[in-house]
Formats: sequence, structure tokens, C-alpha cells
Amino acid sequence: MSQQLDIQLRETVRFLGTTLGDTIRAQLGEQWLQRIETVRLAGRESYQGNSDASQQLKDLFSELQNDELLTIGRAFSQFLNLANIAEQEFNAITTDDDPVTTLFDHLKSAEISQSTFADAFEQLKIDLVLTAHPTEVTRRTLIHKHSELASCLRDLHHSQITQEQRDDLETRVADLISQAWHTEEIRSIRPTPVDEARWGFSVIENSLWDAVPAFIRSLEKKVQDRFKISLPIDAAPVQFSSWMGGDRDGNPNVTSKVTQQVLLLARKRAAKLFAQDIDRLQAELSMSDCDDELRALVGNDSREPYRALLRPLFTKLKATEEGIGEFLAGKQIDQQDWISSQAQLLEPLLNCHRSLHACGMKVIADGQLLDTIRRVHCFGVHLLKLDIRQDSERHADVFGELTRYFGLGDYNEWSEQDKQAFLLRELASKRPLIPTNWQPSAEVKEVLDTCKVIAQNSEQGFGIYVISMASLPSDVLAVQLLLKESQVNWPMPVAPLFETLDDLNNAPVVMKQLFDIDWYRGYIQGKQHIMIGYSDSAKDAGALAAGWAQYESQEALVKLADEYNTKLTLFHGRGGTIGRGGLPAHAAIHSQPPGSLTGGFRVTEQGETIRYKFGMPELAKGSLGIYASAIIEAILFPPPQPKQKWREAIKMMADEGRDNYRQTVRHDPNFVPYFRVATPEQELGKLPLGSRPAKRKPTGGIESLRAIPWIFAWAQTRLVLPSWLGVMKAVKTAQEQGLQETIDEMLEHWPFFHSRLSMLDMVFNKADSRISQEYDQRLVPEDLRHFGQSLREELDMSVALLLEVLGQESVMESDPKGKESMTIRAGYLQPLHFLQIELLERVRKLGEQTDPVLERAMMVTIAGIAVGMRNTG
Repeated sequence: MSQQLDIQLRETVRFLGTTLGDTIRAQLGEQWLQRIETVRLAGRESYQGNSDASQQLKDLFSELQNDELLTIGRAFSQFLNLANIAEQEFNAITTDDDPVTTLFDHLKSAEISQSTFADAFEQLKIDLVLTAHPTEVTRRTLIHKHSELASCLRDLHHSQITQEQRDDLETRVADLISQAWHTEEIRSIRPTPVDEARWGFSVIENSLWDAVPAFIRSLEKKVQDRFKISLPIDAAPVQFSSWMGGDRDGNPNVTSKVTQQVLLLARKRAAKLFAQDIDRLQAELSMSDCDDELRALVGNDSREPYRALLRPLFTKLKATEEGIGEFLAGKQIDQQDWISSQAQLLEPLLNCHRSLHACGMKVIADGQLLDTIRRVHCFGVHLLKLDIRQDSERHADVFGELTRYFGLGDYNEWSEQDKQAFLLRELASKRPLIPTNWQPSAEVKEVLDTCKVIAQNSEQGFGIYVISMASLPSDVLAVQLLLKESQVNWPMPVAPLFETLDDLNNAPVVMKQLFDIDWYRGYIQGKQHIMIGYSDSAKDAGALAAGWAQYESQEALVKLADEYNTKLTLFHGRGGTIGRGGLPAHAAIHSQPPGSLTGGFRVTEQGETIRYKFGMPELAKGSLGIYASAIIEAILFPPPQPKQKWREAIKMMADEGRDNYRQTVRHDPNFVPYFRVATPEQELGKLPLGSRPAKRKPTGGIESLRAIPWIFAWAQTRLVLPSWLGVMKAVKTAQEQGLQETIDEMLEHWPFFHSRLSMLDMVFNKADSRISQEYDQRLVPEDLRHFGQSLREELDMSVALLLEVLGQESVMESDPKGKESMTIRAGYLQPLHFLQIELLERVRKLGEQTDPVLERAMMVTIAGIAVGMRNTG
């Protein structure tokens, strides 16, 4: 079956490629199609190691004009997009290995009792936080066309269709591919934070809206069949939050006005979606029998009581949708008719549900009506819970200005002890701190205005307040005082984000100091959120050292929370790549310390991985199943506590890995000059990806470069350096110190260590020393080339050592499907790399001058390689 599906995937890719070829022929003629076919074949040969084919590509590209290079770049970027669509649709239909079914087979063989399972199942809480970084490289208009294309492929593969229907579908495929070819694939301007938020709403509308109730229904059936447990009607094992429009850390484009607009637009989209649900329910619930409670609500005259109850709800939802639109357009609107709380939406639905059950119509009650009730509990009237994120410095600056205004000196220069004393005194005070006639700076006013927006909106619309670069207890207390002063009259969860290596190591000390404060314990009421940063810690110290610091920090925080009888929710700021903490969901969950899932599992889902995991209902349902099964399994079968000798070994390797990494990235004077010329890092700044600047501080160097362009730049050249640098050298040192037996034991019995090396296996499948060398030969001055060569030597050594440790002949042996995925795209990627090298050389020769065609071609290759690698950062 698997081999048959692999053949089907390859045939689908070939069919889509041929159709794109027909489109190119129709616009540019047979000669152009033959030229592109020549490039494709040479690319495949080059990937397989044919140096003559590589030279053929270089010679051809050097002879072509800029506009001709643009055409080739567009063709191969489109090929890669189509390959991804084929694979996405393929993954959506290969549901033989349903993760929840696999889990239940495991539970059966392990003889897990009903009560044991029920305890674990009660802890299942998945909070997926949609973020806009790295923002999806593909334009939203193309994403829509790609979604339509995937739908056509699904019909072609699964429906019992006639030849005429097949012909119609293939014509529609050709139509969509032609539309995509004639559409600009690169945005002309950066998306705004509101654009990003709208994109997040569209993911919910087009996929998650259907996927969530389908997932819960499927999960409930399995739980009912195996353990005779029914989910309560208010069960919400999954919910969605968002940073789009709330994450202002280093992003001046996210203002208080933007946050308010995004909150309203989310409510508008929720009202639209629930109105559609209620409209369908009105059409279906035509029955006349109802219970006394429902009859009392609608009166004795109504012959269709369910419709009578739902009609006013539909009217209110439409009024909300239309009213928000008019309000945002600047009109004065009476908001009394708007749906403003979950209860308003839920009560009529629950009344209908109870009545249908009471009147013997359970099958109707538990159909579309129950799906809508599930959606209310998952999405609510706000669609998503919006997190707010801001840098700790911005909060401190508020109090710095205030204390100077009061003549108390500068808060920023006070000791930590004095800061805490001031903040706690003001938190306990009943008088306001901020004078009404005070005129703060624009930056301070913006922080205060954001807190006012929180106060002016419902608690149900918000998730948590995240403090980036948090390192001291006063960083947390400062936010709580700002919220109090802004009249936020509910205890908004405030989560410090521990990001750097030092902050992660110091996190338990900081939290203990907070838990020792009586006022603070009263505020949190036994619940604490803490965010663990993956991107910045890996950029700071390398993948292995960051991973171990994250593990130790979480382990200590779990223990500390237990001591203070506090329910801890750890929030994982993972990205899609290992350099940003990315791991496959199952591996990520099982590599957590024991006890770290008790307060639920909260994790960021970023940029393009949102589309790959949740872009289609079947994909989304499968992804939710992976999360749910992995969490339940990790609760029932927690990973072992690491043995002392494992701890000593991993600490030694982490320290060694950190020193190896920093020696290259921080201390070698050749590193920054090499990075600037060997990668398209400087050119990346011109690609209108997301709404955030590439750097936290415009004048900063490598240290202020965001994790995304940092990872993105290295992925473009296939060196993918941040993901592996220094790691296997540290393992080699451990071997030389006689720790091979311990390493083997850790690999077999400790999921944390196994997941690190498994992820490297995947990274090395994407890495390619030969491609990196091609960039160096054309772009790097001769006196710097030795530096790139030494990096590639470490990469080659690392790959060989990893295979030896894992006992493999080649990378990705344990995941042939993943290996095949990269192989399908590799032949199309190869020409794009040679093309990008040619373009980089031309762009840099221009110096300060610009050539719009050349720059666009450059952007197309950057986006195309990102699509082919399946990650931007």
C-alpha cells in the first residue's frame, strides 16, 4: 500500500509539473519550455553528483539576461509549490496510521484501566498559539489557489468519478496553475499586523472550523468504545490563541490601535461563522416536540420552537458582524445588539440540546448542533484568545519616566530590591499611581494605551501577557501594576519569557522569589504560566546547550510549582526548525521532563508550519490527533528521570557544544564577514516577509538579528549551520572520554537525548556541503574561503559521526517517507541555488544601484528555496 501511494505521489507531482509546462508553453512558446526542461534535467543530474551538469547550469545562467533568469526562477519556484501541494494532499489522505488508534492499541496491550485513563484524559489540554513569524513566504492569494488545487487533487484521487468529471477536474487544475503562473508570487509591500491576523482567521475559517469538531467527535468515539467514557458537553481539549496583532516585541507596527482593530475583526469573523452555523441549524431543527423549559422560552404559539429560539440569536450574530464593520468604518454604532459573551451564544444552543435529548431525539442533538456547541467552547465569540507580548525594558521605561516625574530618581537605576518594594507598595495601594495630567513620552504612552485596550475588552478575548527578555521578579510585578493602574479588573495571567541561556538557568530562582511574595501568590490563585524560549537560547548557545538548559529549567520549575501547590502551564516558544527549537510534535512532547504536562500543553505554531499542519481539514484533524495522542501517552507513560550519569554526560556535552558554538559564532573574527557574504542575509531584508523588522534594534549586529532571518539565511545556502554547529563535536569529545556506553544507553532509553539526534538526522537530510561550497566559490573572497571550508568539514564529520552513533548507513533511514519528500523536491531546488548564486553576484556588483527585475528575481529564488526546504526559519 505504501509503495503504491509513493508512486501516486510521484505521478501527481509529474502531472502538475506537466500542466505547469503547458502553461509556460502557452505564454512563452516551445523554445522556453525546452530551456526549462533542460534546466530541470541538469538540476536532477547535478543533485545526483554530476559535475558536468552543475557546470552546464552555471554556464547557462551566466549567459541569460536578468528577465530570463526571473522566468526560470519563477518556473522552479512554482514547481516546488506544486510538489508541496501534492505532498500536502497526499499526507491528508494517508490516514492508515491514525495516531489516536495507535495509542489506544498501546493502551490495550498495557492494560490501562478506565480510572487511570480518565485521570490522564482529564489533563488533556492543547493550546495552539498561531504566530506570524516567520511569516508565510507565499502570498495569501496564492494560498487560496493552492487550497483549491489540493481540493481538486483530492477529488481526482478519491471520488468515484466519470471520465467527464475527471476531464473537468483536470481542466480546473490547469486553470488554477495558469492563474498562479500569471500572479505575482512576491508581495510588493510587507503585510501589516492586521493582514497577518486576517490570514490567521482564514486558517480557522477554511480548515480548523470543520477540523476541530471532527477531531473531537472521532476522539470521543474511540474513548467511548475503549473505556466507556463520554466527553462532557463543554469539553474543549483544544483551543487556539494568537500573537498576530498582539506581539509588539520589537515590532513598532503593532500598536494599541492595531490590537483593538484585530480584537474587533476576530469577533466579526466569529460572528460570521457562527451565523452560518445557526442558519444551517435553523433549516434543520424544524421539529415541533420540545421540553417544558424550551416551551417556556418561546411561548405556546410557536409550532417550530427550535427555530423560534435560534432566530433571535441569528439576528444578533448578523448585527454583530455588520455592526463591527460599520464601527471600524468610523460610524457611531449602538453595541447593545452585539453578541459580547460566550454565554449569550451558548445558552440557546444548550436549551435546544437538552430539549432534543429529553424528547428522544439524541441523534439530532448530537449531530451538527453538538458540533456548533463544541466550536463555541473552542473558539468562543472572539474566535481566538489574543496574547499580548512586550519587552521588559518597555515596562521599566514607564516607571523610569514616572519616578523621574515624581522626583524619586530613575526607577531603571534602582536595585532589584528597591524596585520590588516600590511595585509591591503600589500594588497594595488603593489610590491611583498615574496622575491624570501627566504627559508621558510617545513610547510610554503606547505601553499604557495597550493596557487600556485590555481593560476595555472582555477577559474572554485574551490569553496571557508575555514579557520577553524577562530576567527578574520586578519584570513580572511591573506588568501586574500596569494592568492594575489601567483598571484591568480580572487577574490576567502574566508569563515571563525566559529566552537566553542565562535567563533559563536563572528562571527557578526568579520564580521562587515571586512565589515567596504573599501578594503575588494571592494574585495568581495557584496558577502560573511560564514561557520557555527556544529561538534565542539556541542562537545564543547552540542547539544542544539550549536544549539541555530548557530541560533543566523546566524540570526545576515543575518541582518548584509542586512545592508551592501551583498549577504550572509551560508555554513552549518553538519554531519549525531545530535552530528555533522545532521538533516533530510527538518527539517534542515525549522529550519534556516528567510532570511538565500537568498544566496543559501550550506551544507556538508559526508561519508556514501552520499551513503544512493545519491548512486543510484532514491535515488539521491528523495534526490534532498527533498532539492529543502524544500528550495522553506522555502522561500515562512518562519518560524516565535521567540517571545521574546521563546528567553528567549531557552536561559535559552541552558545555562543550556551547563552547564550540560560541568559539565560531562569537569569538572568531572571520565569522561575521563570512556570514555577510556567504549567505543572502543582507538581501533578505528586502523580502517583504512579515510585519516585524529583521532586527530587534536597527543599529544592532548579529546579536540583535532575529532568530528567523538568522536561520533563514543559513537554510538558503544549505549549510543550515545553527541547527548542528558544535553538537557532534561535543559528542565526539564524550566518546574520547570513554562515554560511548553511556551515550548508547541515553539514546535507547532517554527520549530527550534521542530526539536531539533524530532531529539532526532530519537536518542533515536538508544540508548539502556541495551547494554551500558553490556559494563560497562565487561569492566569498579568497582570504575567507578557508572559513567556509572548515565549517563544511565539521558538517561532514558531524554527519558521519551521527550515522555511526545511530547505526545507520544513510540519513533518514528510519523515516523513508521524510527522505522521499526531500528527494522529490531536491532536483527542483538544485537549479534555484545556482540561479541564486548568479543573481547574488549580479546584485552585489551593482552596489548602491538597483535593478527592479534583478531584485525581483532574487526575491523569487529566496522564496522558492524556502518553499523547497519547507521552512523559512
